[in-house]
Amino acid sequence: MKTFAFCPISENKIDEYVTRTNAGFTVLIIVSFLIASNFLFVVFLGVDFLLRSLELPKFSLVGISSRNILKYLQVKSKPINAGPKIFAARIGLVLTSMILLGILIQSNLLVIGISLILGIFSFLEFAFGFCVACQIYPYVYVLVYGHK
Repeated sequence: MKTFAFCPISENKIDEYVTRTNAGFTVLIIVSFLIASNFLFVVFLGVDFLLRSLELPKFSLVGISSRNILKYLQVKSKPINAGPKIFAARIGLVLTSMILLGILIQSNLLVIGISLILGIFSFLEFAFGFCVACQIYPYVYVLVYGHK
């Protein structure tokens, strides 16, 4: 039984509430895509994940919106390590790329399946602060580096 977890560590900090609000926006965007069947929702989300995964959150429209909403609501910042959230953005980028691939090859099963996975991952982060990327990271680490 696994009794520990490890995530990527960064020298940078990020506001937990911003990341959770970002996840809420991701859920809304994915639901909008599934309802409207407009691939531009996924393109927008993919670009936004790309910016966040390249550690350029100041250019992320989702991040800007989240920060402004929290500022307006006067929610006090809760700094956390940025590493896991950067990794999560990279997972989001991979998933949105897979959705776009599914659209390109006209595989509705792939599009809906990956959209639901991204939506569920994002909902868990938004509602409960549960980062699925932290659960996935040890396996990716072993695949890339071959050991823990």
